[in-house]
This record gives sequence, C-alpha cells and structure tokens, in this order.
Amino acid sequence: MQRDTTLAADRSADLTDPAAGMDAAASGWPAGIRLWERLARLGPYAQLAVLFVIGLPLLSLSRAGLMLWQADRVLATGIWPQMLLQGVRIDVIQLALLAVPPVLLAPLLVHRPGWALWRRLSAAWVVIGITLLVLLEIASPTFLTEYDARPNRIFVEYLKYPAEVGSMLWTGFRVPLILGLGLTAATFWAMVRLMRPALRLSNGWSAKRFWLTWPLVVLILVFAVRSSTGHRPANPAMFALSNDPMVNSLILNSAWSVAHAAYAMLHEANSSDVYGKMSEGEILDAVRETRVLLQDSRPWLEDPEVPTLIRQVATVRRPEPLNLVIVLQESLGATFVESLGGLPVTPELERLKRHGWWFEQLYATGTRSIRGIEAVVTGFLPTPAQAVVKLDLAQRNFSTLAQILGPQGYESEFIYGGESHFDNMRRFFLGNGFTHVTDQKDYKAPVFVSSWGVSDEDLFNKAHERLLEKHAQGVRSFTLVFTSSNHSPFEFPDGRIELFEQPKNTENNAVKYADHALGRFIDQAMAGPYWRNTLFLIVADHDIRVRGDSLVPIERFHIPGLILGGDLAPRTIRTVASQIDLAPTLLSLMGVDSEHPMPGRDLTREPDDLAGRAMMQYEQHYAWMEGERVVILRPERKPEHGSYDRRNKRFVLAPQVDSNADAQAHRREQRALAHALLPAWLYREQRYRLPGQP
Repeated sequence: MQRDTTLAADRSADLTDPAAGMDAAASGWPAGIRLWERLARLGPYAQLAVLFVIGLPLLSLSRAGLMLWQADRVLATGIWPQMLLQGVRIDVIQLALLAVPPVLLAPLLVHRPGWALWRRLSAAWVVIGITLLVLLEIASPTFLTEYDARPNRIFVEYLKYPAEVGSMLWTGFRVPLILGLGLTAATFWAMVRLMRPALRLSNGWSAKRFWLTWPLVVLILVFAVRSSTGHRPANPAMFALSNDPMVNSLILNSAWSVAHAAYAMLHEANSSDVYGKMSEGEILDAVRETRVLLQDSRPWLEDPEVPTLIRQVATVRRPEPLNLVIVLQESLGATFVESLGGLPVTPELERLKRHGWWFEQLYATGTRSIRGIEAVVTGFLPTPAQAVVKLDLAQRNFSTLAQILGPQGYESEFIYGGESHFDNMRRFFLGNGFTHVTDQKDYKAPVFVSSWGVSDEDLFNKAHERLLEKHAQGVRSFTLVFTSSNHSPFEFPDGRIELFEQPKNTENNAVKYADHALGRFIDQAMAGPYWRNTLFLIVADHDIRVRGDSLVPIERFHIPGLILGGDLAPRTIRTVASQIDLAPTLLSLMGVDSEHPMPGRDLTREPDDLAGRAMMQYEQHYAWMEGERVVILRPERKPEHGSYDRRNKRFVLAPQVDSNADAQAHRREQRALAHALLPAWLYREQRYRLPGQP
C-alpha cells in the first residue's frame, strides 16, 4: 500500500510544467518555494544549481570576514580587490568540483524509472556538500590562529589521530569546537529544510533536451574546474599574489586548500619537481660544489648505489666512544630564548649553554615534529612531501643514527610521553635500527597526564632511570627523548614554576615549565654516573607557530641547539647551520668512525668564520640560505633572491635578479634546486641507506 501511494505521488508530480508539484511541496519550507519555482526550469540540474546559489555568497562572505579580521596584513599587500575577485574564481572551481560527480551520473538516473532516486541523491549531495563547506570555513579562524594558514596538509594529517586531536581540541579549544559543531549542525538542518521541496520536483525536460545539453554542461564544469586555458589547470601557486603566504591562503577557500593538500599527499613522490628539473649528474655536481664551498674535506665515496655516501673519521679520538642522548624539544623556537632575541622563559637553557657548544644560528628544516625528527635523527633533507617518518619506502633500511651506531654495539631507544604510534613514529623507529620504544603505557603512576601524554618531568624521570640501567649493564646506548608539554593546549602540573603570565595554560608558561623539567634532568645527569661517558644534544624540532609576511619567515625557523656532556669544552658556534648538520657533528664528538649517506656537515672540522648554509621547507616554498644570501624556490615560478637581516629578523627581497646575467645568483639557484631535488630522488630510488643494506 505504501509503495502504491509513493508511485502515485511521483506520477502526480511528473508533469511537463517545470513548476508543477510546488503546491504539493507547500508543506516544506515556504521561503524556499519561490527559489524552487525559479530553479525548476533547470530540470534535472535544479538541485545542483543550489550549490552555486548558496555556495558562492557563502564562501565570499567567509573570505571577506577573514580578510577583515586580518586587515593589517591584507592591506599591507595592497591586493584586496584581487583577493576578492580571484577568490570568486576559486569558489567556482570548488563548486564545479562538487557538481561534477552527480552530473556524470545523471544520464543513468534522470529518466524514468530513476527520476525519484536522482532527486534524492542530488538533494543529499547538495546538503552534504554545503555542510562540509561551512564546516571547513568555520574551522578556518582557529586553524589560522594556530598555523597562520587556512586548513591544509596538517589538517588532513591530523584526521588520522582522532583520539589525540579530539582531546587537544576539547581541552584547548572547547568554545570554538562547540560553536563550530553547533553552526555546522544548524547548517545541515537548514539545508535539509531548503532541499525538501526538491524531492517533489518534476522533470519538465524531454530526453532530447537533456542529451543536447548534458555534454555542454559537462564541458562547462570541466572548464570551470581547470579555470585555465594553459597546459596546467589552476593550482594554489597561481593565486600566490603577494609575499605573505597567509594572505595568499585567504584567497583560497578552505575546501579547495584541503583538497589540494590531499591530492598532493597522494602524488608526492615527485613533489620536489615543482621547482624545476635537473639530471642526476647535475644534482651531484651541485652537491659537490656546495661541499667545496663549505670546505668539507671528508672523502665522498660516490658509490652508485648510495650516491651521497661519505667516509667520516671522527675528529675527536677516544679510547671508548661516548653514549648519545638527544633531547628533541617540542616547539622550542628561538622566540623563547632571550639570548637569541626571544622572551626570557628558558632560564635553565641559558644557564646550561655555558657548559657546552651553543648554536647562535641554527635553523630547523620545517614546521612539523616529524620533519625535525627526519633532520636530526636521519640527516635527511626536507622536501614538499611528507617527512620520511611517514613514507612507505622509508620504513626499513633507511639510514638513521640508530642504524649507523648499531653495528658498533649501540642499543637505541626512543622515549616519549605519549602514544608512540602518533605520526607513525613507532613503526619508523623500530624498522630503522631502534631496539626499544618507551611510551605512555610504560609509565607507572605518572605525576601528570595531559592531552598529549605524561608531563615532561615524568618523561625525564623515565629517561634518567633508563640511562642508569644502561650504565649499570655496561651497554653503549643512543637514547632519543621527545618532549610534549609545550604543545597546545599547554597543560602542565601546578606549583613547578613561577608563571610568566596569566592565565596558566599559555605557550610561554608551558615553555618555562618544559625548560624547568629539562634543567632538572640535566642536573640529575651531571650528578649521575653516566655523565662523563655521554654526549647530550638539546635541540628544538621547530618553532611553535611558524608564520610571517614573507615568502619564508626565516626568523621563525631559528631554533636553539646545545651539545654538552662528556669532556666537551664550551664553545659558541656562529656559522649558519641546519638540523641536518647535527648528526655528523655528534658522530665526530662521540669518537665514532662511520660511512653514512648524510649530506650534513661535520662542524668539528670547520673554521669559526665559515658563513655556512641552511635550508627551510615552508609549505611549497623552499629557502636556501648561504650566510646571509637567500634563494627561495617557488612552484612553477622563478626563484626569488634576497638576504636575511639577522639583526632585524627580516627577509629582505632583492631587486629583480636576472640569474642568467648574474653568475653567482645562477649558481646559488642551482645549488638550491639540487638540494631540493636530491632527497626525492634518493627516496624514490631507495638509496638513502648504509652500504650493504638491500
């Protein structure tokens, strides 16, 4: 009986008058009836037209709101009219992308007997599509606050860890989270009400009319998605209209930003090629040239199976090589170190630097923890792709400090306060030379547990305990300790520090607490039996919020680094250095001879006045810095040249540089491009490994 009633209703609505069925739909949302009276003339495309009718003003209003919020930086670029105009272009691309799947499906359903199913599917598609657009736009202000960009690759990657990220959002961003979910739910309800009359629409179009127009509609949508008559379709690089990456991200909409991030993650094996191409021989020639400039005298073996293989004889000779402890500090940028031009919230680090090698110009390679792990533990160069910690071809037989030290009798352990599966760390470490992983489940009665795991003092207590055990057993050891207290939402135990500011859970207070826990650990180590035969590296993975109004905010890549322990005499390292230089330097200071593929420098061999070099990956931009000279590679655009004003912490763009006429500028570009392309090639060919590994 129910089936007969439904069929009768469908027949009564299936009239040639395109507005037929409206009276029957009057039980729907009355305000939507007039809209549907107009849209009904579009026949099978009526529901999909709502994507554009609702989506275009919605996305434009959201963009305008974000531009007003960031008015100072937007007005500084002088491009706000272009932002609005190009923003509409991107919104059309995004809405056309949403419309393509149902339009391609239309020929199967728009005629009897599939018309009823088509109405339901297309209406549901519109409801879900608009709701997702709203959800991502609502998420944008909070994401911008944290990452100085619209939702991007980080947003996609965090979707893999709902428990950790959910806890972080609930603890640190509860009000925006509740408000955002509420507005998203309201949008879904409103769209369901708006689309209800569409379930009664008749198809006033004949089959002939549909088949005459369908190819044209598909062609229009394809052109809208490409939004270009050139060889390549529109991409985010086309809309980089200023030197401020955050402002450029506002031109996009968040759905398109996320979609491009997801697409890039699926096609990232050759992602470095966006900067240009070089042959393998040209890459190696430029790398060789760089080594000459850096006065690197270590024998480069030029093994065809491991192209960057180097024989490194330790400059410090020891009867027994030292043990190694690397403390990787979460988000500890130079912005928190007073002697590096930051805030006075790391008094313990300032005290400890008098006991070891202190780096004045050390730069992170990226903006994520796994990028810091990649650089410090493997010495691998950065790329626009994910760090190798998460890439499939790097999950075994990928060179790490643990693999280099393993054949020399070292046991390697990773100690973390949270869940070690996060960002694939556990799998990567155990597959590449680490023999043991300690994480949150291994702590008994911790003092304090936050959204990201146990507190730093719990972490360091565990590290001290494990180092005492290893010393008692007489084993050589490499221990990687990764902190987490200085991570949003900045939770830490009460009563440990005098707060730098109110309220308690701020990044500055969290840094001060993390510094307190670090100082306590190093004091314990100095008083312990393992101090004299252990080398310690304290280094940040990245700064807390890397942002700025230049193509690459170099000042936010500046991080502290300190090597101490054993019999190391104090020294200040003033050369421009990168995280990738730390591992080779540590091997020499430990007294370990090795053959390895790491392209980083052994700083123990360098004169004090060497200018040095560093590289920084910032989204799709790659900065190569030699002394104060900087080249910035950009996707599908000419490189930019400039200099880094260290005193004022500013990247100064040089006047238009013709690298073909300026031989030195051209060679810098070639060195930059070679080092941007080298890691992708080594990864693809699985050649970043030790001799003899398969």
